[in-house]
Parts: sequence; C-alpha cells; structure tokens
Amino acid sequence: MGEHHFDYIVVGAGTAGCLLANRLSANPNNRVLLIEAGGQDRYHWVHVPVGYLYCINNPRTDWLYRTEPDEGLNGRSLIYPRGRILGGCSSINGMIYMRGQARDYDYWAQVTGETEWRWEHCLEDFKRHEDHYRLDDAKAPEDFRRFHGHGGEWRVERQRLKWQILDDFAKAAQEAGIPATDDFNRGNNEGVAYFDVNQRSGWRWNTAKAFLRPALKARKNLTLWHGSQVQRLLFVPNDQGVPRCCGVELRRAGRTLQVEAHREVALCAGAVGTPHLLQLSGIGPETLLRQHGITPVKVLPGVGENLQDHLQIRSVYRVTNAKTLNAMASTLWGKLGIGLEYLFRRSGPMSMAPSQLGAFTRSSPEHAFPNIQYHVQPLSLEAFGQPLHPYPAITASACNLNPTSRGHVRIRSNDPSKPPAISPCYLSTEEDRKVAADSLRLTRRIAEQPAFARYEPEEVKPGIQYQSDEDLWRLAGDIGTTIFHPVGTAKMGSKEDLMAVVNPHLQVYGVQGIRIVDASIMPTITSGNTNSPTLMIAEKAARWMLREMEETDTSTDHGYHVHQGEAPASLGT
Repeated sequence: MGEHHFDYIVVGAGTAGCLLANRLSANPNNRVLLIEAGGQDRYHWVHVPVGYLYCINNPRTDWLYRTEPDEGLNGRSLIYPRGRILGGCSSINGMIYMRGQARDYDYWAQVTGETEWRWEHCLEDFKRHEDHYRLDDAKAPEDFRRFHGHGGEWRVERQRLKWQILDDFAKAAQEAGIPATDDFNRGNNEGVAYFDVNQRSGWRWNTAKAFLRPALKARKNLTLWHGSQVQRLLFVPNDQGVPRCCGVELRRAGRTLQVEAHREVALCAGAVGTPHLLQLSGIGPETLLRQHGITPVKVLPGVGENLQDHLQIRSVYRVTNAKTLNAMASTLWGKLGIGLEYLFRRSGPMSMAPSQLGAFTRSSPEHAFPNIQYHVQPLSLEAFGQPLHPYPAITASACNLNPTSRGHVRIRSNDPSKPPAISPCYLSTEEDRKVAADSLRLTRRIAEQPAFARYEPEEVKPGIQYQSDEDLWRLAGDIGTTIFHPVGTAKMGSKEDLMAVVNPHLQVYGVQGIRIVDASIMPTITSGNTNSPTLMIAEKAARWMLREMEETDTSTDHGYHVHQGEAPASLGT
C-alpha cells in the first residue's frame, strides 16, 4: 500500500493521543506512529497559564472553528476552539483538573453493559497517571490516597494566587447553602473551592510534556509526524468481506502519503475532528455521505450526531471596595507589576487559569445531584477576546452540567481541508431553558448574601430588570457561551443502540481495525470539565489494546489478512 508501515497509527497528538502513544510504545515490539496536523508546542504562550488568551482563535494553535448560527443563542455564532498543536486542547484549555461525578460513569456502564466503565474502575484509571501535589507530603491522609494518585505523569497543583473577593464569594455561596469542599474529585463534586489545575511550578502542564516528550526521548519505536493532516482512512475487505482499516492517507510536506497499520488505527482527533474524518472516509449517515459524493464503506447514522457541550451563562457584577483584575490590568504600572510577579515568583494573574473559583450545586431543589457548575473570575468583559471593563467587576458563570440539547457535526464537502458544520443546538429543550433561568436566579441569591454585601454588587449582565422565565431564557441566549467541552459525536453504546458508533471497548461497529479514543465516545457528557475524563478514556483504551495484542500474538491467526498488492477501497469523490 505504501512505503511506511507501523503496528499502530494514532491520529491526533492531543489529550488522548499523547497518552495512548506513550502507553502503546511502552512495548518495544510495537511500532507506533503518532500523527498531528498542527505544529510543535514551542509557542511561549502555550506554557504561560494566562497564554490561553493568545492561543484561542490563533491559527498557530487553534483550528478556528465556528458554530453555525444557533437558534438557542438568538442566531449567534460562537468561536469553537480546538487545539491544533502538540498537546491538542490541553495546550490551550483552562487547565482545570476535574473528573466529573461517579454517576456519570455508572450510567455509561449501564447503557453499554460494560462494568469496566463503573466509577470504581474509572477511578483507578484516573489515579494511574495522576501526580497530585497533596501526596507530595508523605503524611497525607489515607482517605485522600484512596481517591488520588502520586508519581504519575499528570501533575495536579494548587493555584498560585488568592483573591479576597473570590474568598468572599465562596463565603456567600456557603451562606446560600453550598457547602465548602477541599476536593472536587471524589465522585460527588458538590461544594465551593478554588479549582486545582494542571500546572507545574506555575507553568502549564500539557500532555505533550507529560506523556509524549519523555517517550520520544527514550523510545526508538515511537515516531511523531507533526504538520501532517490525515485526509481519510483506508480500507480493504477481510476474508469475510468486512471492511478493515489498513491505514491512512495524509498530506505531509506537500506530499500525499499512504501509511499502513498492521494492527489498529486509533482516532484521537476529538469530538469535531473524529466524526469529520469518519464521514470523509465513508463511515456515517448514508444520506449525508451520498450528498457529498462519498460512497459509504459502513453506514452508521450516529457518526457526528449526539453532540453535547457545556454552555455557560455569564452574570457580571460591578463592585466597589474591591481589588479585581479590571483595575490591575488597566495601567502600564499594573501590567508591569503583574509581569514581574510572574517572572520572579511564577504567581499572580499570569499564573491564572481562566477560572479560579468553582462551585457545584443544584439549580433547583428537585435535582438529586449537583447539576450546575460555577466558574467565578475577578474580572469582566463583554466577550472573549475583548477588553476588560473599565470598572471593577467579577463574573460568575453557571453551566448546565447535564444538558438535554443535542447537536451535530457534519461535513460540508468531501474536501478534507473544508471545516465541518458544527451545530450544538444550545437551549433547544425546555429542560435546558429552565436550568438556565434557575441558575441565573441562584447566582442572584448568592450575590445577595451578607458575605458579599460590602462590595455593593450591581448586576450588569443580564440585568436585574429581567425576572420572568421568558426574559431569562432570551437573555441566556444573548450572553451564553461555550466553555469548549464538545463530546458525544461517536458515542459508545451496546449493539442494540442503532445510534452507537463504538462498542464498549471503543471499536467502531461494522468495521475492523479502528478504535476511537477521545471525548467523542462519551454517551453523555461528564459533570464537569472534560479534559481529565478524556485522559481516563485513553488509559483504559490503551490497556485493552495491549491486552488484545498479547492475546492475538498467542494465536496462529491474527483475524485479518491484507493480501499483497490489494488496493484500499475507493471512497468516491
């Protein structure tokens, strides 16, 4: 098929791909190729925590996707950042370490029939790569050790800053009935606290540093190709006529190459990139494929459907008698002070994650579990990328952790260079609109508590004059924005689920040789930030892949035959 041969091809050197390539290449007998469309992570703003401001919507680091105009957002279109760089979204995201809730994974186990997805088993996969700062102390309590790991590649640290106004917002949240917590990651994340972050000594800690770079340095059997975009998957029929993925076609240094995978191709291109590549390769809804002149290899109607995301509803409060970033960053001397603090101490605003204080609670009493997450910041602005407001203010954003709205990702063309159409369909259900209205009311109740009174908070967005459900739904559409957690577009499910794309071990239904290892496989979105759950998925997938490799190697028949000179299936144009 081509001059390049590997055992495993991993498509996408992002959050999942870096870990997966590390684990597969740990066996020196495995020849592993990791392919990344973006460049290396040498851009200085990748490593300075506040640099996400300069990486998002930057063609050097971001795919520059936009959503389709969204009816739930009153016709607005949003930027939709996805990392196009080594480390993927872990190089441009908010660095928040968050696992979600035990119920998320127990539900996955229920709908797939695979007990390995239960919380107690996923917890072990989270711990396997974790390096939690609290366990640096040998005297850390045993109860904490039960839930956290130490010595793994994925560093988790305390934020290197404190803000009095955030401390007081946390007290106000407690007065409103949200308990304090010291750990969001034990299976029930209810409470209020500062977020832990994926940083090391004040620098961003991405998956390229954690998993990829050490493996590349130590192992000759791991090959990285960056600046190389996969255009389609290649197939041959096995002895039973079932399509088997035998490799990929890609563009590299101006050339089109075909690369063969003897064992498996693992798609780690994310909830946008993975369904886009599957559809380009003839796997997806038949009508969509034929509409764009693509001959189906396998009809799977769920490819690109079931898109879920966390929409945050931003409330902005103007305050008095407070130190906020709006004022600190408004003068040359203030900016100089911020820069010097980071230069000499690796602390202060330049070490900030996009959100510092978090809270998980119920938007209304009928919810059995925390169903909203707060991201609270000592700053305010009209929209991402715009200047800070010229007055002191804070932003308290609430997102619905378990949205019932479902969107889709669909090709616009059979040209791999054309981005897909992304339609999240935010606030398209009555349940989601009710949670949005209830969460805005809860934010008001927190801001009215005595602990926050000395700041004389004035609601700037959405505006206290808006009180009815209808008003708040409409305003949520005006001020809501994504926090960049797309999942679910190649969902995992049982074989009885006609919209499932992968089986419980992440193998694509109806074809051989492809496994999907990224957030697109989530049947439902996790109750919190999605980066750490994606690493857990990759940890679990790597273990399954290596175990299956060992089982296959003890058999006389590998289960597939690629005949000499056999051409990959044509996908049409």
